[in-house]
Amino acid sequence: MIKLSHRYEQISCRLTVEGFPDVSTGQGSQAIGILTGWSLALAGHTELEGKREHLEALLQVVAPYARHLISGAPRAFGDPISPVAVHPDGSRHRLELRSSQPNTPPMALHLDDAELADLVGCLDQLLLDPRLQLNLQAPTPQPLRRSELRKRVPLGRRIAAPLCGMAALGLAGAVSWMVPIPKPGSFNPTEGKGTSSVAAPGNTSGSGTSAVPGKTATPGKTAAPGPEAPAPAPQAQTSQGTGTRPGSSQTPR
Repeated sequence: MIKLSHRYEQISCRLTVEGFPDVSTGQGSQAIGILTGWSLALAGHTELEGKREHLEALLQVVAPYARHLISGAPRAFGDPISPVAVHPDGSRHRLELRSSQPNTPPMALHLDDAELADLVGCLDQLLLDPRLQLNLQAPTPQPLRRSELRKRVPLGRRIAAPLCGMAALGLAGAVSWMVPIPKPGSFNPTEGKGTSSVAAPGNTSGSGTSAVPGKTATPGKTAAPGPEAPAPAPQAQTSQGTGTRPGSSQTPR
């Protein structure tokens, strides 16, 4: 059986996977179902080699680390006993590979942003290649935790809103203390307003007209006329042979 080798390349990274097809599961002649080894070559760094557990550990830590870095919340991934670990190191990224052999110090690589992006690209090509049928445990994307989201906002911006609210509340309280409180009885709602006189029933206005009971006399208008005075009694007519009424004059014929 011929040994197969698949290569995935980026500008500064090259990932090579070697193995054989798993004939027992009916895989094709170009598929790799049994992994025998892999190698990772980064420009300017020592070539790395490992087994299946190292490749799976590389997938588990590099992709989540890149997502957190893009989200603005970088943090370390990988336990102290994990075969692969990556964490921020200043403006660079420290990738550590620990050997399964005892008394062997871990190998550390310092990558810049471009090299990390090329490494992520090679790993993505590996996961999307249909010829690679290894059933690798790819990491499931997870949302950022609440504490990580808070770290994305600077401390000054996080405390600015509460401080401004407290300052506004204190200023409003100080202004309310400076406003004088009105004394009891100092406010008269009728003060400064003109008073209107209401004509009482039976009283007459100065013009000799009587006002309507219960209504206010309006300036410029006359009151309704009252009942007419009785007409004077007619004078008694004079007749011959009779006297005249007292106070009446007799006209000579």
